[in-house]
Amino acid sequence: MFKKDRELSKVPICATLKANLAPGQPVLFLYGTRLGEGWPIEHTVLNMIGVHGYIALFLSLVLGIVGLPIPDEVIMTYVGFLISQERMVFGMAWLVSFLGSVTGMSISYSIGRFVGLPFIYKFGSKLGIKQAHLERVQRGYKKFGPALLIIGYFIPGVRHLTAFSAGMSNMPILFFMFYSYIGGFIWTFTFLALGRMLGTHWNVLFIYMHRYFWWILAAALLLAAVLLIFRLKKKPY
Repeated sequence: MFKKDRELSKVPICATLKANLAPGQPVLFLYGTRLGEGWPIEHTVLNMIGVHGYIALFLSLVLGIVGLPIPDEVIMTYVGFLISQERMVFGMAWLVSFLGSVTGMSISYSIGRFVGLPFIYKFGSKLGIKQAHLERVQRGYKKFGPALLIIGYFIPGVRHLTAFSAGMSNMPILFFMFYSYIGGFIWTFTFLALGRMLGTHWNVLFIYMHRYFWWILAAALLLAAVLLIFRLKKKPY
């Protein structure tokens, strides 16, 4: 980042956002917690991105997709806000976000392929993953095929399990890369663009995400249906 960016990035996230609120505008809620008083890891990650920029963005997305409790959508929408403030460049932020997401997915795929269920037995409880969750994802694969890798990006708690399950099922690596990389491309662009468009009101998005979650899920399922129609081969992977 430029010198001006580094100086601006030293201002904590909560102070930055509150300073940009319009007179009388309420402090909105993020994932059910008041901005500035919520989940410690959320504060830590957003402040790290504000200070360290693209490196922190890449690492936080990798770790969040692998399974750590890091709110990926919040991260990218906040980065969109930083772009609107000219503290980051859209093209570079999109590239870094895309690389972080596909790296995290590839790690999850590798763990599923080379370690499998023993990983869930040993670390699942620490990551909030249960075998029942994995079974639901596997049923989703039977219904939607590899297109679930695209849908799953937009469903928190499912995203990292789609890659893990794909690896555990020995999905061919080229199939995995094709679908998961397309999903990462669309997913990162969507939330960065929304954050940039909303600007200082970026946290409004998550109020509506909770309110209209099922509509958003329906849109994701519609996308999967369109992809399935255009599949040339119906044989299993």
